[in-house]
This record gives sequence, structure tokens and C-alpha cells, in this order.
Amino acid sequence: MIYALLGIAAAFCAYIQWGDEIPVPFVDKDQNKQEAKYLLNVKKQEEKEKYKKAVLKRRSNPNAFMTIEEYEQLSAPKDRMESDIEIPKVPTPADMVYVPQPAYKITRYNNPPGSPEITLTNAFYEKRQQNAQGIVSPDFTKLVYPAVYYYPNTGSTACDIFVINLEQAKSNMDKILTASTIHRLSEPILSTDKANDNYYTFRTITPVDFNHDGTKILLKEKIGNTKDGIWKTTPFVYDFTVNNSYSLKDVRDSIVYYWKENNDLNLDDKRWDIIPLGFAASNPNWVVVSAVAYTGDKPVNLGVWAITSKGEKTRLLSLDPTKSIQIGMNGYKLVKSGVVHPSISEEEEKQLKRIEKNKEKEAKKQKKEDIKALEKSYKIKLKELDEEFKESQKDYDLRRKIEGSTSGNEGIEKYKQIKAEQELKKQQELERQRQKELERLEKEKAKEQNK
Repeated sequence: MIYALLGIAAAFCAYIQWGDEIPVPFVDKDQNKQEAKYLLNVKKQEEKEKYKKAVLKRRSNPNAFMTIEEYEQLSAPKDRMESDIEIPKVPTPADMVYVPQPAYKITRYNNPPGSPEITLTNAFYEKRQQNAQGIVSPDFTKLVYPAVYYYPNTGSTACDIFVINLEQAKSNMDKILTASTIHRLSEPILSTDKANDNYYTFRTITPVDFNHDGTKILLKEKIGNTKDGIWKTTPFVYDFTVNNSYSLKDVRDSIVYYWKENNDLNLDDKRWDIIPLGFAASNPNWVVVSAVAYTGDKPVNLGVWAITSKGEKTRLLSLDPTKSIQIGMNGYKLVKSGVVHPSISEEEEKQLKRIEKNKEKEAKKQKKEDIKALEKSYKIKLKELDEEFKESQKDYDLRRKIEGSTSGNEGIEKYKQIKAEQELKKQQELERQRQKELERLEKEKAKEQNK
């Protein structure tokens, strides 16, 4: 008995010394109320975890609260067509005060007509691939470029023609500067033979020009040997409206036939070729080519010929090399026009730094506002849960009180009556508050009018 009294006294002293750090257990014999209280705490805990998860997601992504499904979604491959590409910048070495920044300008691609060619750099044979000069359509909606591949085992090459759809919400200059191979269409519109069993054979396709509205593009396929020179050039036209290419090889057969019939000259025994010049300015449905024979130091003219864009008809335009035939120049390209003045580069750098600094400030400010909004939403949700719990407990106490004093249908009717009275009082209170708010607004409006 003495030990029991000593234990009670020690507990009482501890309670006085440590205050509310010793929790007082909640005692309620009503099991339903205990269960409701437990469910309330569970819901609050769930809301707390959601709130913490949302805050961590705003601060860092990924985080420890993420589920496996969320991790998988975050690590899923992104659509390369939707990736944002910035304009490339020349990096400035740490030991240099100023690095000349290149300036660009947009010029005609097929100028003079028939001049576009692929230039392979020394790095091509090391990297075994090169993306050559591209051509932009007249409406600046697409860029077409050749991708050339090198096979070192046979010293041969092959080529594909790809299309990049340009972003429309930019200036024409920025459209070209931000064009990236990551945005290219997956399938090439035209390809050479990929067989590499012939040593030193090269196959390339070069864009020549677009037609006036950008719906068709003229390309030339060159096949030859690095030890022997070019064997032949074949023009192609790709129609974007039907997504189909047309070979214009019949123009070569027509040239051979003409010189055999009229001059008894067998071109198959000679070294000769054609040069696709572009679309005719007078009739954009016709492609113009120039034919030359290589019989010595000076090429011999074999005439200027035209063929329809689908390769259906061939026509001799002129045998006089001095006669001028108007060729359209429709496509565009980007070329370096010099360097940007140092003062301009310095001012642009300062502006970019200011922009980046402002962006960082806005991002921090937005992050704080988002976290505050999450906290506010979390507190409102907890308040709603408490109010909902209180209402449910009041309703439960009312039911239990009615059941203790009445029985059967009488209890149900009495419960409905009391709930209706409570709802009426609630609506009256809401209406009173609404009327009070309207009166306040009317007073403010009257004060504004008096001013």
C-alpha cells in the first residue's frame, strides 16, 4: 500500500514538473466515436503526406515521396519533336576578354542556278557522318538537308535527305538558327543505295531548289568513284503534297536519243553528264537541266533541256549556250556575313545576364507563392475535416439522444424535424450574412460616388 501511494505521488510530481508533456489519454466508452476520431486522424495524416509531397515536388523533382509509377513517368523518353532548342552560342574561353561572334544573313540558296554542291570536310572521314548545307523553303516552314555517311571498310559513301519542320512562332532568322536534327522527321524523303560492296563508290543527294510555293523540291543524285570521277547525275523531284518522289532519269535518255538521231553521236561512249539548274521561272512545273560532254579541258555544250516535275515529258529549250533562260531561285540558306561588333556583343551579354537574373527571381518568387498556396490549401482542408467531423459527431449525438427517448417511426420523424429546423437556421444565417455583405458594398459604392 505504501509503495502504491509513493508511485502516485511520483507521478503527480512529474506531472507538475513537466506539464503537458505527459499526455492525458482520451477515454470514451462509445466505440463509434473512437472509430470516427481514428478515421479523422488517418485522413489528416493522409492530407499531411500529400502536402509534404507537393512541397517537395515543387522544390525538387524527383523526391523521396514519389511512387514507382511517378518515377517511371519521369524517366520515360521525351518526344524529341517537342524539345525546345536554343540558338547556339560560341563559348568564351576564360583567358579571353572578347571572342568574335559570327553574324549571319539569309541569302538565296540556288544562286547561281545549279551551283549547290555538297562539301565534305576532313572530319567527315573521322566521324563517318556529316550533315551538309540545308535549304529552307520559300515560306520558311521547313528545312531540307542531306546526311552523308562514310563506310571506311570500302571507302564508299551513301546519303539520306531529311526534313525539319521549323517553329513558326519565331523570326525567319531564329527559325533557321534553332533548327535542330532532333526535330527532324524520322524517315528520310529520299535515299541512295546503301550497298557498300563497291570500293571507293560515292553516292550523294544534293538539294537544288524549291519551286515557287515550296510544295516541291528538286534534288540531284550523283554517283561516281573517287578514283574515276562522277559517273552520272540523276535529278529527282519530291512532292510534299502527296509525299512521293519522281525520278527524272528520262531526260538523260532523251538527250542520248537526240544526239544519236541528229548527229550520229553515241553519248554512251563518251564522258558526259547533266547539271540540274532548277525550276523554270516561266513555268514552275518544268525542271531545267544543262547537258555537257567532257572531251577535253573545256566542256562541250549538249543543250539546255526541260522535263516536267513528274518526269513525263522532255523538251529541248536551246542549243545556244549564250541564250538566257530564266531559272527560279526560291529557296534560302544561312551564311556568315561577318562578326558582331564587340560593343554589341557586350551589351547583349549584359542584357542576357539581366534577363537570367530576373528569371531566377521570378522563379524563386513563384516557388514561394506556390508553397504558400499549398500550405493554405492544406490548412483549409484540415479545417474542413474538423468541421465535417464535428457535424458528424453532432448528428451522431442527436441520433443517439432521440433513440434513447423515442422508438420506431416516431424517432425517425423527430430526427427529420430537428434536421430541417437546423437547416433552416443555417440558411437564415447565410442569408443574413449575404445581406450584410450587400449592405457593406452599397455603403462603399455610395462613398465612392460622393467623392
